[in-house]
Amino acid sequence: MTTDYDIVILGGGPAGLTAGIYAGRAKRRVLILDTGTLGGQTVLTHAVANYPGVPTTSGRELSQAMAQQARDFGCDIKAFARISEVDLGGEVKTVTLKNGKVHTARAAIVATGGVSRKLGVDGEDQFIGQGISYCATCDGDFFTGLPIAIVGGGNSALEEAVSLSQYASAITVIHEFDHFQAEPYIVAEATANPKISFLMNQRVLGFTGEDALRAVRTEDKDTGEVQELPVDGCFVFIGYVPNSGALAGQVEMNERGEVITDDSLRTNVPGVFAAGDVRTKRVRQVTTAVSDGTIAALSALEYLKSVP
Repeated sequence: MTTDYDIVILGGGPAGLTAGIYAGRAKRRVLILDTGTLGGQTVLTHAVANYPGVPTTSGRELSQAMAQQARDFGCDIKAFARISEVDLGGEVKTVTLKNGKVHTARAAIVATGGVSRKLGVDGEDQFIGQGISYCATCDGDFFTGLPIAIVGGGNSALEEAVSLSQYASAITVIHEFDHFQAEPYIVAEATANPKISFLMNQRVLGFTGEDALRAVRTEDKDTGEVQELPVDGCFVFIGYVPNSGALAGQVEMNERGEVITDDSLRTNVPGVFAAGDVRTKRVRQVTTAVSDGTIAALSALEYLKSVP
Protein backbone atom coordinates (compact mmCIF):
# COMPACT_ATOMS: atom_id res chain seq x y z
CA MET A 1 0.00 0.00 0.00
CA THR A 2 1.13 3.55 -0.66
CA THR A 3 0.98 6.02 2.23
CA ASP A 4 2.62 9.29 3.21
CA TYR A 5 4.17 7.67 6.29
CA ASP A 6 4.82 4.26 7.75
CA ILE A 7 3.72 5.31 11.23
CA VAL A 8 1.66 8.23 12.46
CA ILE A 9 2.01 9.00 16.16
CA LEU A 10 -0.79 10.95 17.80
CA GLY A 11 0.73 12.84 20.71
CA GLY A 12 4.10 14.47 21.30
CA GLY A 13 4.65 13.74 24.97
CA PRO A 14 7.36 11.40 26.31
CA ALA A 15 5.55 8.29 25.02
CA GLY A 16 5.00 9.66 21.51
CA LEU A 17 8.47 11.18 21.18
CA THR A 18 10.13 7.98 22.39
CA ALA A 19 8.11 5.95 19.90
CA GLY A 20 9.24 8.37 17.21
CA ILE A 21 12.90 8.02 18.23
CA TYR A 22 12.74 4.23 17.94
CA ALA A 23 10.75 4.18 14.70
CA GLY A 24 12.83 6.93 13.12
CA ARG A 25 16.08 5.21 14.03
CA ALA A 26 14.68 2.11 12.27
CA LYS A 27 14.51 4.24 9.11
CA ARG A 28 10.73 4.35 9.02
CA ARG A 29 8.82 7.37 7.79
CA VAL A 30 7.29 8.85 10.94
CA LEU A 31 4.87 11.69 11.56
CA ILE A 32 4.26 12.95 15.11
CA LEU A 33 1.20 15.15 15.57
CA ASP A 34 0.40 16.99 18.78
CA THR A 35 -2.51 19.36 19.29
CA GLY A 36 -0.56 21.42 21.84
CA THR A 37 2.97 22.00 23.03
CA LEU A 38 5.41 19.12 22.61
CA GLY A 39 6.11 17.38 25.87
CA GLY A 40 2.57 16.94 27.16
CA GLN A 41 2.17 17.19 30.92
CA THR A 42 5.96 17.02 31.35
CA VAL A 43 6.37 20.64 30.31
CA LEU A 44 4.33 21.67 33.37
CA THR A 45 6.89 20.12 35.70
CA HIS A 46 9.26 22.68 37.13
CA ALA A 47 12.03 20.14 37.74
CA VAL A 48 12.46 16.50 36.75
CA ALA A 49 14.84 14.98 39.27
CA ASN A 50 14.19 11.25 38.93
CA TYR A 51 14.82 10.55 35.24
CA PRO A 52 17.61 7.94 35.27
CA GLY A 53 20.98 9.23 34.14
CA VAL A 54 19.80 12.80 33.67
CA PRO A 55 20.71 15.49 36.23
CA THR A 56 17.79 17.55 37.50
CA THR A 57 16.32 19.46 34.59
CA SER A 58 13.09 21.23 33.78
CA GLY A 59 10.27 19.34 32.13
CA ARG A 60 10.43 21.73 29.20
CA GLU A 61 14.15 21.15 28.65
CA LEU A 62 13.74 17.38 28.81
CA SER A 63 10.85 17.53 26.33
CA GLN A 64 12.82 19.73 23.94
CA ALA A 65 15.74 17.31 24.04
CA MET A 66 13.42 14.37 23.25
CA ALA A 67 11.82 16.26 20.37
CA GLN A 68 15.20 17.20 18.89
CA GLN A 69 16.36 13.60 19.12
CA ALA A 70 13.24 12.47 17.26
CA ARG A 71 13.89 15.09 14.56
CA ASP A 72 17.51 13.97 14.30
CA PHE A 73 16.27 10.48 13.47
CA GLY A 74 14.10 11.87 10.66
CA CYS A 75 10.67 12.27 12.28
CA ASP A 76 8.35 14.95 10.95
CA ILE A 77 6.88 16.71 13.97
CA LYS A 78 3.93 19.09 13.97
CA ALA A 79 2.92 20.80 17.22
CA PHE A 80 -0.37 22.66 17.64
CA ALA A 81 -1.86 20.51 14.89
CA ARG A 82 -5.53 21.23 14.29
CA ILE A 83 -6.99 17.77 13.77
CA SER A 84 -10.54 17.45 12.51
CA GLU A 85 -10.84 13.69 12.03
CA VAL A 86 -8.97 10.48 12.78
CA ASP A 87 -9.81 7.17 11.06
CA LEU A 88 -7.87 4.17 12.32
CA GLY A 89 -10.19 1.38 11.21
CA GLY A 90 -8.82 0.43 7.79
CA GLU A 91 -5.48 -0.82 6.55
CA VAL A 92 -4.57 2.79 5.85
CA LYS A 93 -4.77 5.06 8.91
CA THR A 94 -5.78 8.63 8.08
CA VAL A 95 -5.59 11.89 9.99
CA THR A 96 -7.36 14.88 8.51
CA LEU A 97 -6.39 18.39 9.57
CA LYS A 98 -8.79 21.31 9.68
CA ASN A 99 -7.02 22.91 6.72
CA GLY A 100 -8.04 19.88 4.64
CA LYS A 101 -4.63 18.21 4.58
CA VAL A 102 -4.86 14.42 4.91
CA HIS A 103 -1.98 12.35 6.29
CA THR A 104 -1.92 8.59 5.73
CA ALA A 105 0.09 5.84 7.40
CA ARG A 106 0.29 2.08 7.58
CA ALA A 107 0.26 2.00 11.39
CA ALA A 108 -0.70 4.34 14.19
CA ILE A 109 0.46 4.83 17.77
CA VAL A 110 -2.00 6.63 20.02
CA ALA A 111 -0.06 8.58 22.66
CA THR A 112 -2.47 11.43 23.28
CA GLY A 113 -1.94 11.34 27.04
CA GLY A 114 -4.36 12.82 29.47
CA VAL A 115 -4.75 15.38 32.17
CA SER A 116 -5.34 15.32 35.89
CA ARG A 117 -8.91 16.23 36.67
CA LYS A 118 -9.15 19.82 37.84
CA LEU A 119 -11.41 21.33 40.48
CA GLY A 120 -12.41 24.18 38.18
CA VAL A 121 -12.37 26.83 40.91
CA ASP A 122 -11.02 30.36 41.20
CA GLY A 123 -7.23 30.63 41.27
CA GLU A 124 -6.54 27.06 40.20
CA ASP A 125 -5.07 27.85 36.79
CA GLN A 126 -3.29 30.91 38.18
CA PHE A 127 -1.27 28.94 40.72
CA ILE A 128 -0.42 25.81 38.71
CA GLY A 129 3.33 25.50 39.11
CA GLN A 130 3.25 28.21 41.77
CA GLY A 131 1.97 26.07 44.61
CA ILE A 132 -0.65 23.87 42.94
CA SER A 133 0.49 20.50 41.63
CA TYR A 134 -1.05 17.29 40.40
CA CYS A 135 2.07 15.12 40.81
CA ALA A 136 3.54 14.35 44.22
CA THR A 137 6.48 12.41 42.80
CA CYS A 138 7.39 15.34 40.56
CA ASP A 139 7.05 18.19 43.02
CA GLY A 140 6.96 16.85 46.57
CA ASP A 141 10.46 17.85 47.60
CA PHE A 142 9.83 21.48 46.68
CA PHE A 143 7.62 21.70 49.78
CA THR A 144 10.14 20.37 52.28
CA GLY A 145 9.41 21.85 55.69
CA LEU A 146 6.26 23.64 54.48
CA PRO A 147 2.53 23.15 55.21
CA ILE A 148 0.49 21.77 52.33
CA ALA A 149 -3.02 20.60 51.51
CA ILE A 150 -4.20 17.62 49.51
CA VAL A 151 -7.60 17.58 47.83
CA GLY A 152 -9.20 14.17 47.41
CA GLY A 153 -10.28 11.10 49.34
CA GLY A 154 -9.41 8.12 47.17
CA ASN A 155 -6.41 5.82 47.15
CA SER A 156 -4.20 8.26 45.24
CA ALA A 157 -4.93 11.16 47.57
CA LEU A 158 -4.21 9.25 50.78
CA GLU A 159 -1.25 7.33 49.39
CA GLU A 160 0.32 10.58 48.24
CA ALA A 161 -0.46 12.20 51.60
CA VAL A 162 1.59 9.50 53.30
CA SER A 163 4.36 9.87 50.71
CA LEU A 164 4.44 13.66 50.99
CA SER A 165 4.72 13.48 54.77
CA GLN A 166 8.45 12.85 54.29
CA TYR A 167 8.73 16.41 52.94
CA ALA A 168 5.96 18.63 54.28
CA SER A 169 5.83 19.97 57.83
CA ALA A 170 2.07 19.39 58.00
CA ILE A 171 -0.56 18.04 55.62
CA THR A 172 -4.28 18.75 55.60
CA VAL A 173 -6.40 16.41 53.50
CA ILE A 174 -9.51 18.17 52.20
CA HIS A 175 -12.35 15.89 51.12
CA GLU A 176 -15.84 16.70 49.90
CA PHE A 177 -17.50 13.76 51.66
CA ASP A 178 -17.65 12.62 55.28
CA HIS A 179 -16.04 9.28 54.40
CA PHE A 180 -13.11 8.12 52.24
CA GLN A 181 -13.27 6.15 49.01
CA ALA A 182 -9.80 4.68 49.65
CA GLU A 183 -9.05 1.14 50.72
CA PRO A 184 -9.14 0.58 54.51
CA TYR A 185 -5.41 -0.15 54.76
CA ILE A 186 -4.39 3.21 53.30
CA VAL A 187 -7.01 5.04 55.38
CA ALA A 188 -5.50 3.45 58.47
CA GLU A 189 -1.98 4.40 57.42
CA ALA A 190 -2.93 8.01 56.68
CA THR A 191 -4.95 8.54 59.85
CA ALA A 192 -2.11 7.12 61.94
CA ASN A 193 0.40 9.57 60.47
CA PRO A 194 0.99 12.42 62.97
CA LYS A 195 1.66 14.93 60.19
CA ILE A 196 -1.71 14.38 58.49
CA SER A 197 -5.00 15.98 59.55
CA PHE A 198 -8.37 16.02 57.80
CA LEU A 199 -11.03 18.51 56.72
CA MET A 200 -14.05 16.41 55.78
CA ASN A 201 -17.27 17.33 54.03
CA GLN A 202 -15.62 20.40 52.55
CA ARG A 203 -16.14 22.01 49.16
CA VAL A 204 -13.09 23.79 47.74
CA LEU A 205 -14.15 27.29 46.69
CA GLY A 206 -10.84 28.61 45.42
CA PHE A 207 -7.19 29.44 45.94
CA THR A 208 -5.69 32.75 47.02
CA GLY A 209 -2.27 34.35 46.97
CA GLU A 210 -0.21 36.87 45.03
CA ASP A 211 2.88 35.55 43.23
CA ALA A 212 2.35 32.09 44.73
CA LEU A 213 -0.36 30.10 46.52
CA ARG A 214 -0.96 31.15 50.11
CA ALA A 215 -4.34 29.66 51.10
CA VAL A 216 -7.15 27.29 50.14
CA ARG A 217 -10.68 28.57 50.70
CA THR A 218 -13.26 25.92 51.61
CA GLU A 219 -16.91 25.71 52.61
CA ASP A 220 -18.50 23.23 55.00
CA LYS A 221 -21.22 21.47 53.00
CA ASP A 222 -23.53 21.16 56.02
CA THR A 223 -23.13 24.49 57.80
CA GLY A 224 -22.02 26.74 54.94
CA GLU A 225 -19.12 28.01 57.05
CA VAL A 226 -16.27 29.36 54.91
CA GLN A 227 -12.66 29.21 56.03
CA GLU A 228 -9.19 29.83 54.60
CA LEU A 229 -6.46 27.29 55.23
CA PRO A 230 -2.97 28.84 55.02
CA VAL A 231 -0.66 26.60 52.97
CA ASP A 232 2.36 26.90 50.70
CA GLY A 233 1.27 24.10 48.40
CA CYS A 234 -1.76 22.08 47.36
CA PHE A 235 -1.84 18.75 45.55
CA VAL A 236 -5.06 17.84 43.74
CA PHE A 237 -5.89 14.14 43.33
CA ILE A 238 -9.50 13.86 42.20
CA GLY A 239 -9.07 11.63 39.18
CA TYR A 240 -7.59 11.55 35.70
CA VAL A 241 -9.05 12.32 32.28
CA PRO A 242 -7.53 10.54 29.23
CA ASN A 243 -7.41 12.46 25.93
CA SER A 244 -9.27 9.78 24.01
CA GLY A 245 -12.43 11.51 22.85
CA ALA A 246 -11.44 11.52 19.17
CA LEU A 247 -11.01 7.74 19.29
CA ALA A 248 -14.48 6.91 20.60
CA GLY A 249 -15.95 3.97 18.70
CA GLN A 250 -12.65 3.18 16.97
CA VAL A 251 -10.64 1.35 19.61
CA GLU A 252 -11.72 -0.55 22.70
CA MET A 253 -11.74 1.52 25.89
CA ASN A 254 -12.71 0.97 29.50
CA GLU A 255 -15.42 2.88 31.35
CA ARG A 256 -12.97 5.71 32.10
CA GLY A 257 -12.13 6.25 28.46
CA GLU A 258 -8.67 4.65 28.72
CA VAL A 259 -7.53 2.67 25.68
CA ILE A 260 -7.22 -1.05 26.37
CA THR A 261 -4.03 -2.79 25.18
CA ASP A 262 -2.23 -6.08 25.58
CA ASP A 263 1.32 -6.41 26.93
CA SER A 264 2.70 -5.48 23.52
CA LEU A 265 0.53 -2.34 23.58
CA ARG A 266 -1.61 -3.52 20.68
CA THR A 267 -5.21 -2.34 20.69
CA ASN A 268 -8.09 -4.41 19.34
CA VAL A 269 -7.57 -2.75 15.92
CA PRO A 270 -4.82 -4.21 13.70
CA GLY A 271 -1.99 -1.76 13.19
CA VAL A 272 -3.07 0.52 16.06
CA PHE A 273 -1.06 0.72 19.27
CA ALA A 274 -1.40 2.85 22.40
CA ALA A 275 1.25 4.22 24.75
CA GLY A 276 1.48 6.46 27.77
CA ASP A 277 -1.23 8.00 29.90
CA VAL A 278 -4.06 7.44 27.42
CA ARG A 279 -4.01 3.68 27.99
CA THR A 280 -5.06 1.56 30.96
CA LYS A 281 -2.30 1.66 33.56
CA ARG A 282 -1.78 2.34 37.24
CA VAL A 283 1.48 4.31 37.32
CA ARG A 284 1.82 7.46 35.26
CA GLN A 285 5.34 8.85 35.20
CA VAL A 286 7.73 10.14 32.54
CA THR A 287 9.74 6.91 32.82
CA THR A 288 6.69 4.66 32.35
CA ALA A 289 5.59 6.74 29.35
CA VAL A 290 9.04 6.32 27.79
CA SER A 291 8.83 2.57 28.39
CA ASP A 292 5.43 2.46 26.69
CA GLY A 293 6.73 4.43 23.73
CA THR A 294 9.57 1.95 23.28
CA ILE A 295 7.28 -1.09 23.40
CA ALA A 296 4.65 0.46 21.13
CA ALA A 297 7.25 1.42 18.52
CA LEU A 298 8.86 -2.02 18.49
CA SER A 299 5.42 -3.64 18.20
CA ALA A 300 4.51 -1.29 15.35
CA LEU A 301 7.76 -2.10 13.54
CA GLU A 302 7.00 -5.80 13.90
CA TYR A 303 3.50 -5.21 12.53
CA LEU A 304 4.85 -3.35 9.49
CA LYS A 305 7.00 -6.35 8.60
CA SER A 306 3.87 -8.52 8.52
CA VAL A 307 1.85 -6.41 6.09
CA PRO A 308 2.54 -5.72 2.40
